[in-house]
Formats: sequence, structure tokens, C-alpha cells
Amino acid sequence: MLHNSGGKLNFELATASLDAPADWTPLVPHRQNTRLLGVEAFADHLVVEYRRDGLTGVAIHPVVEGRPAAEGTPIAFDEPIYTVGTGDNREFATGKLRLGYGSLVTPSTVYDYDIATGTLQLLKRQPVLGGFDPADYEQNRVWATAEDGTRIPISLVHRKGVQPDGTAPAVIYGYGSYEASMDPYFSVPRLSLLDRGFVFAVAHIRGGGEMGRAWYDHGKMLAKRNTFTDFVACARQLVADGWTSADRLIARGGSAGGLLMGAVANLAPEAFRGVVADVPFVDALNTILDPSLPLTVIEWEEWGNPLESPEVYAYMKSYSPYENVEAKQ
Repeated sequence: MLHNSGGKLNFELATASLDAPADWTPLVPHRQNTRLLGVEAFADHLVVEYRRDGLTGVAIHPVVEGRPAAEGTPIAFDEPIYTVGTGDNREFATGKLRLGYGSLVTPSTVYDYDIATGTLQLLKRQPVLGGFDPADYEQNRVWATAEDGTRIPISLVHRKGVQPDGTAPAVIYGYGSYEASMDPYFSVPRLSLLDRGFVFAVAHIRGGGEMGRAWYDHGKMLAKRNTFTDFVACARQLVADGWTSADRLIARGGSAGGLLMGAVANLAPEAFRGVVADVPFVDALNTILDPSLPLTVIEWEEWGNPLESPEVYAYMKSYSPYENVEAKQ
């Protein structure tokens, strides 16, 4: 059983016998730094999906004398950042595991992983026309430090040869809501930017789920401002590291990420040359005050209920983009 009973927000994996199904024994205990995402059972092993340090992972737990091992062996990949998960695995007695994989430089890929040898067999990869060669690009994980000292991961990609001398144009993307994780993924349209010398960055800010459930909890309701200040910290880190300069940096986000764009434009306009807000949720306070709208009531779990709480009302008003527009240099 994969469960979050007893306040185990990152989930725990437990076992029980068929004779005593209510007697749970922890197998993979709850950990503050590891969010368990799923488990699949096979004849000779368990497969556990997780995320840790802002990356997804898959571990193999062998079954020994009828009981799965508590410690699993993570499947290793040779890229610094990536997204991986199990695919369609329908055979119970098998020595292979179907995986889906991708990164900022590797198109969507299907692998078979041989559990005995630890080798990956490439089955299929998204074709990319136009002479694309992943070796022409570099990706990295860098970290920013937020106002409260929290380390924020950033996924970074650029064409080889781009130097961190402050002269490159850059785009930084963010979302940071609903526990949605903006994991590294390949984009064909993005190649046009990279081939023109742009640096592209994804800020894995609080409010998302990249670093576990607490990452989400610390970026919602009365902690929502962390989402915005985290993003500004990431933008300034790119400049400090020389990947771009403030007058060559564009911020982009959509929907709840569009709220993020409106908030950071008010909070730190000097940090960006431009801001692209796609379908932006910039009237957050007005919207959440109107329960006749179809999404308002369920949204109270994300932002709080300003109709019932003066504290929530004042807090939302302090960051809602419409309520904080003012003349700035």
C-alpha cells in the first residue's frame, strides 16, 4: 500500500499479509526529501517511482524469499536532468521494465530496462527533422537561494558555445501552483530560440510539486508570496551566474503562471526586459470573491477563502496583480 496516513505527506510504502490486511509494516518509510509517486508489483521485484532533489526517479526493489527489499536500486541515466517514469508493463513475470524518458535535449524516448544487467534498450524516440543533434546542446541544474534561505532548483538549457558572460538573451519560465511539477521536457519549437543563442530556464519554484508535498504547501494560501519571490531569486541567479543580464531576460508563464507574471512584474520590474503572461489569472482576488463562478469554491483550497477570512483577504490583496499596479521605473 502506498499511503499518506498519519500525516506522511510524501507517502510511505507498507506491506501487509492477506491473512492480516490491517497489519501494515513499513517497507519504504516516509522521508522528508523523497516523494513516493507510485509502485508496481512484479513476480521478482517491486518498482517504485519517486521524486527527489527536483528530479523524478525509478528504483528496483528485488523480492527476496517472498518479501520485497526495503532498499531499491535507482535506474541511472547519464544526463544531469531528465524526466522518467514507468510505461505500460503488463507482464507479471518479466525481467524487463518499460520506461518513458525525456529531457531538455533528449526527445521523448521509450526504453526497455533489463533488470538483471542494468542496461537500457532504446525502442523508440521522437523524430526531429532538420538535422537536430542533441550533442549540439547542453543542459544543467543550477540553484538559486530564496529570501528565506531555501534553495530553488533551476533547469537550464542552451546551445553549446554559449558563454556565461552576461551577453546571451534568455527566457525563464515558471508556474508554481496546484502541486504541478514542471519537469524537464523536450520541445521542438524551443530549438528555434536555442539556435539563435538564447538560454532557456525553468524555475522550479514553491507552489509546484518538484521537491515534494512541502514544496507545494509552502507556496499556497498564506505562503503564496514564496512562489513570486522564488521566481525573482531564480531570475537574479541567472544574471549573477552570467547566463544573461536583466535587460536581456524575458519572463514567461501562463494561467496561474500568468498570475506569477503579473505578481513579479509588480514586485521586481527591474529584473526583466519583458514579461509574457499567457491567459493570465491576474484578477485573482476578484475571482475568488465570486462563488458563482464555476471554479471559485474549489479554488479556496489553493488560495484561501477571502469571503470568510480577513487575513486571507488582506494577504491576497497584497499580491493580486490588478490590485498592485503602480507607476514604476
